[in-house]
Amino acid sequence: MTVTRPQGTHEMTTWTVGQVADVLGVTVRTLHHYDEIGLLTPSDRSPAGYRLYTEADLVRLQQIVVYRRLELPLEQIRALLADGADARDHLRRQREAVLTRLGELRELVTAIDRALEREMSQQPATHAEMRELFGDGFSDEYQEEAQQRWGGTEAWKQSAARTARYTKADWEAIKAETDAINDAFVAAKRSGAEATSEAAMDAAERARAQIDDRFYECSHDFHRSLGDLYISDPRFTKTYEDLEPGLAHYVRDAIHANADRHRA
Repeated sequence: MTVTRPQGTHEMTTWTVGQVADVLGVTVRTLHHYDEIGLLTPSDRSPAGYRLYTEADLVRLQQIVVYRRLELPLEQIRALLADGADARDHLRRQREAVLTRLGELRELVTAIDRALEREMSQQPATHAEMRELFGDGFSDEYQEEAQQRWGGTEAWKQSAARTARYTKADWEAIKAETDAINDAFVAAKRSGAEATSEAAMDAAERARAQIDDRFYECSHDFHRSLGDLYISDPRFTKTYEDLEPGLAHYVRDAIHANADRHRA
C-alpha cells in the first residue's frame, strides 16, 4: 500500500497528528480516540515528547479508514488488523467487501425503483414485494399460520387494519427501523453490556414502541410475552441467532428487564 505524504514533506519519515488528519481526511479527535482505545497509537515521539506517526502507522490508518467506510465496527477492525494479515490480504478483503456491497446496493436500487413506481399510485405492497424486502421472514405459509393462531385477537385485527394500507415504501421504513433496533441489540451484547443494562433495555423499548406505533397496541406485559415467544418458537430464535449467537435469549431478557423497569 502506498502512503500519500503531505505536500512539501517528501523527506519526512514521521508526521504530527495534524498533518495525518489533513492527509487522510480524519479529524484530530478521531485520531486521539483511536489512540485512546489502542487501535492506532503513534509509534514515535519528537524530542519535545510529542507523539509522531510513522509510515507504518499511516499504512495501518489507511486500512482502518477503508474498513470504517465499509461500516465495520471498531472492535471488528481491531480483530482484523491483529490476525497477522499483510497489506495485500487486507486489500483483497476490502475489495471483496466492496464488491459484495455493490451487489447489495444494485439490488436495493432495483427494489427502490419498484417501490417508487408503486408509491406513485399508493398501492399496498404485494406479497412478492414483501418477500423481496424481508426474505425468509415473510412467507404465505407463515402468514396463514399466524392468522390461524392469532386471527381472532384484537391485536391481529389492529395490525391487519393498519398494515392493509401500507405501501412498499412503508414496509421499507419498517424494515430499516427493525434493522436499527436489531443492530442496537447486537452492539449492546457485543460491548459486554448485560441484558439488564440501559443500552439493552432502551433497544427493547424501541422494539416495543415500534410494534405499538406500526402494528397494534403493545403494553409492556404483552411485549414480555412476545419476548418469551422469541425463544420458544425456533423460527423466531433462528432470526436472532443468525444475527448474533445467543441474541434471542439476550433480547428476551432485555424485554423482561424493560418491562420490569416500566412497572417500577
